[in-house]
Amino acid sequence: MRRLMLKMSVSIDGFVGGPQGEVDWVFRHLDDAATAWTVETISHVGLHIMGSRTFQDMVAWWPTSTEVFAPPMNAIPKAVFTRKPSGTPLDATTTTALKNAAASRGGAPDAKQLSPDAASWAAAYVASGDLATEIAALKRQPGKDMLAHGGASFARSLVRLGLIDEYRLLVHPVALGQGLPLFAELEQPRDLKLVSVTAFAGGCVAHVYRPN
Repeated sequence: MRRLMLKMSVSIDGFVGGPQGEVDWVFRHLDDAATAWTVETISHVGLHIMGSRTFQDMVAWWPTSTEVFAPPMNAIPKAVFTRKPSGTPLDATTTTALKNAAASRGGAPDAKQLSPDAASWAAAYVASGDLATEIAALKRQPGKDMLAHGGASFARSLVRLGLIDEYRLLVHPVALGQGLPLFAELEQPRDLKLVSVTAFAGGCVAHVYRPN
């Protein structure tokens, strides 16, 4: 059975976003080594899963991005979790975003090139059933482990239901004071086993935990 890992950037006071979901603080302390750790994390999985809001944000960005994160984000299959009725196709904005990205290609010097793997976004599996049931079914499928992305609400639901098999948390040297906490929906304390700690020169520290 394959595992579900959760990758999140976290402030030192436990927030994954500012009060309005702001994440600008995530990029201030990333150095080459922390970036490489993140690329390795998102590259060695067989499926990326995310909530519908995060999916729409990503499909509007990664197909034309030249960042080092773009190749694995585009090439690896996706699953999007939505509360829409079973059988509902991907939101039209997904196709629109891909069409707009494709239309940007052309002779202009600043034209953005569409990744050859961009079609993977339109081919994403749409999971609209019970969250725990859907995750259990995906875990039973053969293949590499799965990696969950946010947003905060989707990640909190996975945490609350005990669906995460490994936490890969990149802790940033910033205190937000207030914002979106990752573990706010736990009904009782949950012990985790520390697997590894990796400190980076820019100040970020990667913590890997697994449930006891």
